[in-house]
Amino acid sequence: MRIRKTAFVVVIVLSCALAVVAQNKPKLTLDEFFNSVGITALEISPDGNSVVIGTERADWDQQIFRSDLWLYYDDAKGGSPIQLTQSGHDSEPKWSPDGRWIAFLSERKASSDKSGDSDSDSKDEGASQIYLISPNGGEAFPVTQGEEDVHSFSWSADSQTIYFATRQPWTKTQKDDYKKEWKDVVQYRTAERGDTIFALDVAAALARHAAAPAKVESDSDKQKEDVTPGAEAIATTPLRVDSLLTSPDGRKLAFVSNAINQRQEKSEDVEIYVVDLNVGRALLPATAGGTANASAEANPALIQPHRVTNNQAVETRLRWANDSRHIFFSVEVGDVSGPYRDLQPHLYWVDSESGNIEQWSKDFIGPVEHYAVTADNVLTSARAGTEVQMYSVGKPSESLHRLTGWQGTYANISVAAHSPRVAFVYSSLGKPEEVYLAESAAKLDQARAITNFNRALAEKDLPQGKPYQWKTDDGATVEGMLIYPPGKFEAKRLPMFTLIHGGPADADGNHFEADWYQWAALAATNGWLVFEPNYRGSTGYGDKFLTQIVPVIVSRPGKDILEGVDALVKDGIADADHLTIGGYSYGGYMTNWLITQTTRFKAAVTGAGAVEHIGNWGNDDTTFDDAYFLGGRPWESQQRYHDEAAIFQIDKVRTPTHMVAGAADIRVAVLEDYLLEHALYSLGIPNKLLVFPGEGHSLAKNPWHGKIKVREELKWLQKYGGVPASN
Repeated sequence: MRIRKTAFVVVIVLSCALAVVAQNKPKLTLDEFFNSVGITALEISPDGNSVVIGTERADWDQQIFRSDLWLYYDDAKGGSPIQLTQSGHDSEPKWSPDGRWIAFLSERKASSDKSGDSDSDSKDEGASQIYLISPNGGEAFPVTQGEEDVHSFSWSADSQTIYFATRQPWTKTQKDDYKKEWKDVVQYRTAERGDTIFALDVAAALARHAAAPAKVESDSDKQKEDVTPGAEAIATTPLRVDSLLTSPDGRKLAFVSNAINQRQEKSEDVEIYVVDLNVGRALLPATAGGTANASAEANPALIQPHRVTNNQAVETRLRWANDSRHIFFSVEVGDVSGPYRDLQPHLYWVDSESGNIEQWSKDFIGPVEHYAVTADNVLTSARAGTEVQMYSVGKPSESLHRLTGWQGTYANISVAAHSPRVAFVYSSLGKPEEVYLAESAAKLDQARAITNFNRALAEKDLPQGKPYQWKTDDGATVEGMLIYPPGKFEAKRLPMFTLIHGGPADADGNHFEADWYQWAALAATNGWLVFEPNYRGSTGYGDKFLTQIVPVIVSRPGKDILEGVDALVKDGIADADHLTIGGYSYGGYMTNWLITQTTRFKAAVTGAGAVEHIGNWGNDDTTFDDAYFLGGRPWESQQRYHDEAAIFQIDKVRTPTHMVAGAADIRVAVLEDYLLEHALYSLGIPNKLLVFPGEGHSLAKNPWHGKIKVREELKWLQKYGGVPASN
């Protein structure tokens, strides 16, 4: 009895102490929330002693998102990452296999090539080119040039060559002739041209840099040739080249093709190809500047890439297996096994010689989010419900083996070629994301944080949350997350904001994210219980659960969400008099639909969501999945396009609605928002529409746009939802 009593007293004392600490922590503010740092890239060095990290953060003065590279070097003293580049336009770092260089893409202009240049923060961008920088220090310098963006690049296995792909370059004469005939007229599709893959000798590029390190070519010089000096054209394709990768034995290149305009209108545009570097070819004649003409017609000696896959899927995240024969990949949308259907992103590999595809760990219920190939097995971060944990697997037929780690979300896995060390990104509801380094996959729970980018957020009184489950009208069990206001964990009768994720193939769970799209932590800090439903169509609950929204694209998940709201009210968790709703992209679709199905929501905030499907099918850049979700193209499934569209029931809306849209969005055209605004205006429903100039679907151009979006949405929820602002 004494032992138990003592333990009970200790628990009470600790609970009180934790409560006092939480009360002493300041609340999260709008400014702090949008000063978060996102981790966009992670590459551990071949020896495992260094990690190069890509970050993205808002530059409010320049009105851009800065993309910078950082380098962490592990020594006995520990230490923090040092900033490796400062142009604000640097991304996609890749170590050379010998560890001597880090190559990366940069959109900096030639006048700001120096990493420390005071003018490097310019909002202006140039063409994306390959730069090199030594991990031992010094300035970054370009090794490619021209007006064409480098789409993708890869080191050779021996570090002596960089392979890269650009759109087939034109000579000055070709450009002048085209401009003379067409002026500023856009030839939609017909003027498109595919990519050429080049090989660049690294030693020669270093010699040129050493001979003229400060040379900046004038515009007139650049016009003479639009290809990097010394670059040899080795292959061409009528499509775009993404995810270029060299096989471990150095004999092959693999890449994923894409539509030239990057609109996903035909799944056959996206396939895996292999270039056999051992195939004999005549070297292409160089021009006076030492460059090669990339025209496939003029140079039939170019290697023709071999198509490896031929299916109704969009392949992504390529990795070579250690046997240099199999290529790992996952699927963004579609199915590798038959007619088009959306499944979760599973892990596959394809035999680059036979084309045979095999799925790994078929019995796993959720999607593979990230993965890395080690010497002995594959490490994955995979979702089951609201958790994204780390797993290992050695053979396709084996089940995923969960590794010992922390509850939360693992992402961006990177492994070392000559070390058991593993680097990864981790976050949970109470832990903003940082980069961690583990001595091996078996010691994930002993990993140490090597960055402190989001320390300011971690020191705030952050919301707590937990999963919540309910039963639907057809007997299914659906799950979601509840994010409580700070200091009110598991309190009752709270005003509730239902925040619907996009996708629909996505899910919310135990992670922390701070941006304009996922702002649950900020909404909770402002007094709302945030309900994040993982409705039918979400990942992490099996392929059958995912596909049950076909062809009822909004009505089935809409029922799931409303029944979740009903359950929360019935359980006394949500206040029925203070219910609000919102979402972006597919979350916007659902919000637009649900305000036609009920008047219980006091306020709605919606963005980039369609209200009809015919115009959206025509304007969307991913039309084949729209047709799949609705059972066919508009003329093949006319009634479904009508029945699943909010616009034909818009007269039922009574909810004050706030709308946002990117003016240049081609995923969900801004026309959908104008249509919704016009309908609500004509009905006399309180509404407001914000259109962000120059922005696409992801609002990635100007950080002020996302900040203003959330600021105004919070005000709208407060005004019509009846919850006083806490910040």
